[in-house]
Amino acid sequence: MKKWIFPLITLFMVFVLFGCSSEGNNTNTTVSTNSTSQSEEVAEDSVRITISINEGEEFVNEKEIGIEEGDILMDVMKENFFVETEYDGTFITSIERVKASDEEKTSWMFFVNDEMATVGAAEYQLSPGDKVVFDLQSWE
Repeated sequence: MKKWIFPLITLFMVFVLFGCSSEGNNTNTTVSTNSTSQSEEVAEDSVRITISINEGEEFVNEKEIGIEEGDILMDVMKENFFVETEYDGTFITSIERVKASDEEKTSWMFFVNDEMATVGAAEYQLSPGDKVVFDLQSWE
């Protein structure tokens, strides 16, 4: 019977190690300070959305996403990122599990083609080639 204990323990440990490593990848919210590829061109039927903190000091995520002319930014965000909102879905409070904070006086600001937007994400109509940056910034 002792012959089977070692192989069973080894098999169990391999299962636990590989099972935990793949499970951990799904909830990773790592923030890095790597630079983004904002200078690169965007495909003509896509937009590039970058998520960052403190005017780009910290990089959270970036995706190039296929769109159609007139797609609403909020809809694209909800389809492609983990987004939490308030006020009937018109005000973003969290992107990729990074939350804005009243206590720290931070909120999510967004810029399109290096210009601050004049309407909210729930109203903004995207155009192919747009470069969108959501940045968690102090509003003080």
